[in-house]
Amino acid sequence: MHTSEEIHPDQIGIEDTQAYRSLGPMTGSSSHESGASFTVCGKGGNLSFWRVSPQVLRVACSLHGDSAQMVPSQALLPQRSLEGFDIKDHQRELIIRTGEFHVVLDKETLSIQIRHGSDLDCGNYSFSYTESRLRCRGGMKEEAAIFGLGETTGYLNKRGDRYTMWNSDILDPHVPDMESLYQSIPLLIHHTGQSSLGLFIDHPGRMTVDMRESGDNYDVETIDGEMDLYIIAGEGLREVVSSYTALTGRMQIPPLWSLGYQQSRFSYMNQDEVLELARTFRAKEIPCDVIYLDIHYMDNYKVFSFDPEQFPDPEGMMNELAQMGLRVVPVVNPGVKIDEGYKVYEEGVAERHFCQLPDGELYRGHVWPGPSMFPDFTEERTREWWGALHQFYVDHGISGIWNDMNEPSVFNSPTKTMDEEVLHGNNGQPRTHGELHNLYGMLMCKATKEGLDTLLQGERSFVLTRAGYAGIQRYAAVWTGDNRSYWQHMEMFMAMGMNLGLSGVAFCGADVGGFMHHASGELLVRWTQLGAFTPFFRNHSAIESRKQEPWSFGEQVEEICRKFIELRYSLLPYMYTLFHEAAETGLPVMRPLVLEYPQDRQTFNLSDQFLLGGQLLVAPICRPGAEHRSVYLPEGVWYDYWTGSRHEGGYHHLAHAAIDRIPLFVKSGAVIPMTSGLQHTEGAVWTNLNVHIYGKGIGTDPGQSVTGEYTLYEDDGITHAYEAGEFSRLKVDFLESNGVMEISAGYDYAAISGSGNEREILFTIHQLSFIPEKIEGLNEARSLSHLEVQTAGWYYDRQGNHLFVKVPLMAGHGVKVSVLG
Repeated sequence: MHTSEEIHPDQIGIEDTQAYRSLGPMTGSSSHESGASFTVCGKGGNLSFWRVSPQVLRVACSLHGDSAQMVPSQALLPQRSLEGFDIKDHQRELIIRTGEFHVVLDKETLSIQIRHGSDLDCGNYSFSYTESRLRCRGGMKEEAAIFGLGETTGYLNKRGDRYTMWNSDILDPHVPDMESLYQSIPLLIHHTGQSSLGLFIDHPGRMTVDMRESGDNYDVETIDGEMDLYIIAGEGLREVVSSYTALTGRMQIPPLWSLGYQQSRFSYMNQDEVLELARTFRAKEIPCDVIYLDIHYMDNYKVFSFDPEQFPDPEGMMNELAQMGLRVVPVVNPGVKIDEGYKVYEEGVAERHFCQLPDGELYRGHVWPGPSMFPDFTEERTREWWGALHQFYVDHGISGIWNDMNEPSVFNSPTKTMDEEVLHGNNGQPRTHGELHNLYGMLMCKATKEGLDTLLQGERSFVLTRAGYAGIQRYAAVWTGDNRSYWQHMEMFMAMGMNLGLSGVAFCGADVGGFMHHASGELLVRWTQLGAFTPFFRNHSAIESRKQEPWSFGEQVEEICRKFIELRYSLLPYMYTLFHEAAETGLPVMRPLVLEYPQDRQTFNLSDQFLLGGQLLVAPICRPGAEHRSVYLPEGVWYDYWTGSRHEGGYHHLAHAAIDRIPLFVKSGAVIPMTSGLQHTEGAVWTNLNVHIYGKGIGTDPGQSVTGEYTLYEDDGITHAYEAGEFSRLKVDFLESNGVMEISAGYDYAAISGSGNEREILFTIHQLSFIPEKIEGLNEARSLSHLEVQTAGWYYDRQGNHLFVKVPLMAGHGVKVSVLG
């Protein structure tokens, strides 16, 4: 949304010229919670230790009181610390052992050295302070790259940069030196290629992370005298991400429709425009699942309302859209219009749900409705009230909500956000807004998500947010805010999206085409190509900008956009399985190459290409007029998706992609399930299941084998029944060697309606190393079209080296296919 001036909140920084002092010397120590925590007291402050899990050590520092009493923020899942501290007191050092963690504490300064196990160096940390700041300084190994930090500008490797964790409504500058954006996720992942280490700083107030000024050190600074660190030991990036998301939570599997193409604009101004938009998508046969309603659907910008003049029959509109397989996601902002007679406002005042100043007066800020009040989402009772208000939308058939402006953005404040002295109730532990600022948007999403989940009675909900903090993945998908229709902003999203994924936020995307400014047809094509492979896929533009629906730039642009939106829908079986993996393990859908190839230093700062899962490599064209670009292919053998050309990994390749293609590569050994024919996901099941297998390729060493395996996850796509075990897993594996390919497929778990019925599977085998002569038990079809109408058989396309094999499959009865050369 077009909401604020081009401000730089990093300039509203922490300035302090006083000398820093250490926390020491040590004055005492004590154990707490039946041995579950241990505290060291110093002249300047205290340090407390907890072993949260075998891989995670919590270290809390406080200048003002007992650090053992510091309460974690709502970023974390409930934790129960593991007991057992072994303390050895030496003349100059205190040795603290708990589980695999070994801490050496310097008694003079209270600095600490941490190891995990026998060989993992978890870093050195020194704490110092002035009257207004608390600093933790840590070391960075010379060979280490730094990942994480959520939504930040710049490149994939954050080493050498400086960021301020302070959620800010930033209108479209998005340049590399921006220090604050809409979300703050203070997670740093150190990676050397041999080991990885996570550092999560749970501090929802203003904080700086500076990797620029101190050489091989980094500084984390806060201004309220408290800092809560979680040191995450891991063998590699995967283990760190998994442990971090075990700490802060993982996403639920989203409704399938939220993975489809989504169309938005600020704004579709009335009911007729929305319906005409929907009819155009269907008439042009461009797949689409969602239409967004921005603020102009409301009655005078009042949330939980429809404008009676512009949207006179919202129920009728929703019904017609539903018949076309389309859903609506309306925007809901936190600002509640001050308006006598407006039920939401009057209830909020009467029940004391709005934020207050220290003197008890209700806080007022100006946003789209004019003078407004803001719910205090730190209070559980207020979240319950807000969540219940969504009955208004559920009654209209809506199951997805877009939370915007929730940094929160405030137009008439010098800082463009809520006054820092606002006092939040925080469930009986009052805190100022300055102390909890970065939590506001996440807690709004928590209220929205939990309200919808209660009201929808078993149907999955969807929440999209602009603002967030660590743990936001439990409640919402995120988009990266108000970008511009610039090629640079398109490219910058890739590093943002990859670091969001490493920071636990698997469901993310950017405004395709750019929000502000004016897109060109070429930019829209290239951005749609990129968007087709990102977790969240929405085209969104501003009220002053040129329209950028897929048909807005003529027939060629429309045709190419349709092609890639269709490709997105074809890949939904593969992508939905990746979302299931994200929900189970915390691993991202959109992955930096370093996640899969952690020892390859070429991947450490590879910011303009990514992996979708582990098997598809996407390298968008990000320059106007360009049809070539350098693509780095890591170890292994890779095939051009479009031409089938074979490439050895470990090198940079010059890829060609005319305007109707994107550089896209598939790894040898890949198994990729796809479908076809979808215009939307409503009621979708993978009846047309086409499993693509990528073999060795003609001309390779006959004695060299290639294997691959994949487990396709399926459920009903719409309810929470999967949580009760109603899902299926279809496992496919293959081996190609010495002129034979063996394929097996079968369910290792099947408990959803219809999974016991017979289904047909088409295997499309690319890059066989031999000419197939026979497939045991199957007859050869005369052509591909003949195979399409048969229930079983095979056909070989000699020109393209594609083998098509169709077989029936039932739950409890696996199939084996033997291809003989």
